[in-house]
Amino acid sequence: MAWIYLFFAGILEVVWAFAMKQSDGFTRLVPSAITIVAMLCSFALLAIAMRSLPLGTAYTVWTGIGALGAFIVGVLVLGEPTHALRTAAAAMIFGGIVLMKLS
Repeated sequence: MAWIYLFFAGILEVVWAFAMKQSDGFTRLVPSAITIVAMLCSFALLAIAMRSLPLGTAYTVWTGIGALGAFIVGVLVLGEPTHALRTAAAAMIFGGIVLMKLS
């Protein structure tokens, strides 16, 4: 169950990062509220996952899911540019997540 909690904590990290971008520096109410709620839920799920997962593994996977997810949302939803180096960096983050899960 810890890995499931960790996965959803990472997804919520992507949600709050996107909502924070949409909040325009916390000047828009709804995206700001979504950011805060998603952050709290993400941290809570991370804390639950850390009951049985090592700190280094849980935190690395959580931030990796968030970083990779934010990259994907940025490219697909926000139209951010992508090129070979950014794609290679994202692939390395994904590889790191997989290796942490396997270790």
